[in-house]
Amino acid sequence: MPKYLLLKHYRGAPAAVNDVPMDRWTPQEVTDHIAYMRDWAARLEATGEFVDGQALSPDGLWVRSDGEGRPPVTDGPFAETKDLAAGWMIIDVESRERAIELAGELSAAPGAGGRPIHEWLELRPFLDDPAPATDE
Repeated sequence: MPKYLLLKHYRGAPAAVNDVPMDRWTPQEVTDHIAYMRDWAARLEATGEFVDGQALSPDGLWVRSDGEGRPPVTDGPFAETKDLAAGWMIIDVESRERAIELAGELSAAPGAGGRPIHEWLELRPFLDDPAPATDE
């Protein structure tokens, strides 16, 4: 079964229909949104289609090696993923069509005013294992 990443964005995706930033929601709206996502994941766990999901903190930094014996370099002049990626869900489904169906359901999570967000989610398939090299 193919695995797919459903990536939620803070910014960078087309605007949602109910485009009110989460930091302007009431505490109950946040609770309802999280409950919807948990219920969605629990339903998919029961069918064997849910693999993992996590919300991401907006905090973060870039890190790279600066060479042997030198401390890692942090941050840089890059687009910050912490400004873009809000979280993800990984699903393991029978088909691309099923992945699209489930992404549509997740997009309808409630937001401000209890209305569905209808947010855009990035749906990306995992790469299959490459075929082993042969001597032929």
